[in-house]
Amino acid sequence: MERSAKDHLFQQIALVTQAIANPHRLELLDLLVQTPRSVEQLAQASAMSVANTSQHLQRLKQAGLVVGERQGTTVIYRLTDPVIIRLWYEIRQVALSLLAGAEWALNRYRPQRQQLPTISLAALQAGMPHGDVYLLDVRPLEEFAAGHLPGAVAIPLAELPQRIDELPVDKLIVTYCRGPLCRYADEALLLILASGRRGARLEEGVAEWLLAGYPLAHS
Repeated sequence: MERSAKDHLFQQIALVTQAIANPHRLELLDLLVQTPRSVEQLAQASAMSVANTSQHLQRLKQAGLVVGERQGTTVIYRLTDPVIIRLWYEIRQVALSLLAGAEWALNRYRPQRQQLPTISLAALQAGMPHGDVYLLDVRPLEEFAAGHLPGAVAIPLAELPQRIDELPVDKLIVTYCRGPLCRYADEALLLILASGRRGARLEEGVAEWLLAGYPLAHS
């Protein structure tokens, strides 16, 4: 009885590890960290079919990681608990710290990451109150609206080439997006530097900001 009870306990825990042992489901978690989304929105953002996205969401739901809430005729999926942000963060950190292949893949996905100037959270917080830094959120607008770093201005990456003249020329422009696995901020920073402005990338995103104990702003 004791052995079977312990086996059952570990089987229940394994539901979580089995659910996240898939790259597509990890990407869905990464997207849901930013904001709740419908199946269709997640499918578009992850370049998967709606049918495949729905199947992956059901696996995550069975493991208690996401929940679907009906809003009219649409089901909106969200993370069930903020602790899942920590889970995703730690999985990512372990992979990047211990697996050379993960670091190689990140460099391949973000080929300019080693050459671009960066800024730390501490330096960002020191510069913002004095007006020395212009913080630019280049994620999609729905992600910005769901929660963003205080003081940030939203210009989605797709709009930035046409709106580059809106940016100041006398401040350090700091770009950020979904975190280190997102290259939107890199691409935005390259445009900013090419325009003759000063810039830097913040590697962290809203997940890291929350895990550091800071509140998000909402529009």
